[in-house]
Amino acid sequence: MSIHEGVRFLKRDPIMKKIINSVGDYTLKKRNHHFAVLVESIISQQLATRAAEVIFNRFKDLYPKFPTSDEILATNKSKLRSVGLSSMKIEYLKDLARQIGQGKVRLDLLSKMTDEEVVAHLTQVKGVGRWTAEMFLIFSLNRPDILPIHDLGLQKGVQKAFSLPELPQPKEVERLGMRWKPYRSIATWYLWKSLQKFDKIG
Repeated sequence: MSIHEGVRFLKRDPIMKKIINSVGDYTLKKRNHHFAVLVESIISQQLATRAAEVIFNRFKDLYPKFPTSDEILATNKSKLRSVGLSSMKIEYLKDLARQIGQGKVRLDLLSKMTDEEVVAHLTQVKGVGRWTAEMFLIFSLNRPDILPIHDLGLQKGVQKAFSLPELPQPKEVERLGMRWKPYRSIATWYLWKSLQKFDKIG
């Protein structure tokens, strides 16, 4: 994927051009530590950005370096609860670690899969839904054409960009986003960045 080509393409849309000129250069860097991205995505679910950041940092502080799946499995639940993780998220993290350990989830093969194959593979894990898989596709695999229509930040970005009176429904986000295909991941990033609360992304 050529970022410059994608940005040039998106600038043909007057609405996106205004956002790009305001935000500036596309700075999202590929994150190669697939396991860490998935763990962070699970921890961040349904949390405000700042709260998710605090809990994720506390989680990392439990270990000398980022834990392996075996280390997470071996960590006492009460220790994980002490950093602010809910019982449900602990269960999700343990299931991810267990499935990786059993070879049911193969992170090493994800880069060779199609977008939908990645979604199907990752959603085998408890607590990993389509949104989490889409975040992985954007941040870890840098796939160019992901539009996470159920993401609240994206919905708010679309509402602001199109001056909509109400938050758009996922189908409306999908319809409006067709104009940015095949670079909807880049468009998503710019829409996130157009909102002040997401200014630290990438």
